[in-house]
Amino acid sequence: MTLPIKITPTLNSKISSVDFDNIPFGQVFSDHMFTADYIDGVWKNCEIKQLGHLSVHPGNLAWHYGQSIFEGMKASITNDGVPLLLRPEKHIERLNNSARRMCMPEFPEETFIEAIEKLVWMDRAWIPSKKGSALYIRPLMMAMDSALGVRPSDSYKLLIFTLPVGPYYNKPVSLLAQDEYVRAADGGVGEAKTAGNYAASLYPARLAKEKGYDQVMWMDAKEFRYIQEVGTMNIFFVIDGKVITPKAGGTILKGITRDCAITILRDEGYEVEERLLDIAEIIEAHKNGTLQEIFGTGTAAVISNVYKFAHKGVDYEIDVDQFKVSPFLKTYIEALRAGEKADKFGWLSHLGEGVLA
Repeated sequence: MTLPIKITPTLNSKISSVDFDNIPFGQVFSDHMFTADYIDGVWKNCEIKQLGHLSVHPGNLAWHYGQSIFEGMKASITNDGVPLLLRPEKHIERLNNSARRMCMPEFPEETFIEAIEKLVWMDRAWIPSKKGSALYIRPLMMAMDSALGVRPSDSYKLLIFTLPVGPYYNKPVSLLAQDEYVRAADGGVGEAKTAGNYAASLYPARLAKEKGYDQVMWMDAKEFRYIQEVGTMNIFFVIDGKVITPKAGGTILKGITRDCAITILRDEGYEVEERLLDIAEIIEAHKNGTLQEIFGTGTAAVISNVYKFAHKGVDYEIDVDQFKVSPFLKTYIEALRAGEKADKFGWLSHLGEGVLA
C-alpha cells in the first residue's frame, strides 16, 4: 500500500527560459518537487507541487547536528519521448540504509518510487535529449525539529526535486592520492550518503585542485595504503585485462552505477575482482606496463576516465586513447538509458500517462 500523493501542477513553468545546450551542472531546477513530512511516527502530507523555498527555524537540528541524507538518480528519455528510470528500487534501498545509519526514519519504498515516477512524468519536458545529458533527481531527507540538543530529531522532511544536467566531467580527470586527510574509517558513516561526508571532503579537494589535480583519491584511514574511492565516484582499474575495484565494506559508498558496471562486465566475460587494493600494486602495474585503464563510475559522473594520478609527489600518467573497457561501459550504459540497448537485466522503468492514475 502506498501513501496518497496530492498533485498540484504549477501554472508558471520556467522551461522557456532554459538553454538546453548550455546547462551548468546543478544550477538549473525543474518546475516541481515532492514533499513529505514525518510527524508523530508516521509519514504524511505527501504532495507534488511547484518548486519553492522552505521555511526553517534557526534551531533546526539538521543544521546543527547533521541529520541530513540524500540520493542521486537520473531520468533519461528515448528517441520517441518515453522517460526512463534506471533501478529506482536500488536508490530507495540505499536511502533507507543511510537513514538507518543516521538514526532517521525509513521511507516507504512503493511511495518513493511512485513519487519519482509522477514527478519525472510531470517534468518530462525538462529531460534533455542531448547525448550525455539527463534529468538529475535529488531526494533529500533532513531533520526538522527546532530545539538544540544532541539527539535524533522527532520530525523529518523528505524532498525530491529535479535538475536538467549535462556531463559532470567532459574530459578525463587527474587524481591526487590523499595521505593526510581521510574520508571514512571503519565503524563510521562512509557508506551513508550523508551531508557531513561531503562537507569533510571539501578542504582536501580544494588542496588537490590548488596542486593542479581534479579530485582526491581517498585512501584507508589507518595506513593510507588501500585505495577506497574518488570524491565524486567509485574507482576501477584494469590491470593486464582484469578489472579491479575496491571492495565496498563500510567505508566506501555502494554505488549503483558501480554495481551496474560490475554486472555488465561480468556478463560480457570480463574478470572482475572486488577486493582490498594496495596503491603499491597500482604503481607497480604502471611501472611494468600492465596498468591499462583507470576510470570512475557514478550517477553524476557515469563513466569518467582518469589520465593521471599522483602519490607522494610522483605523477603516474596513462594514455586514455588506449582505453577499451571504459568506452565500452559508457557506450553500453548510455545506449541502455536511451532505450537503444536491450534491457537484459530488467533495470529500466518506462514511464507513461498511467503513472498519474
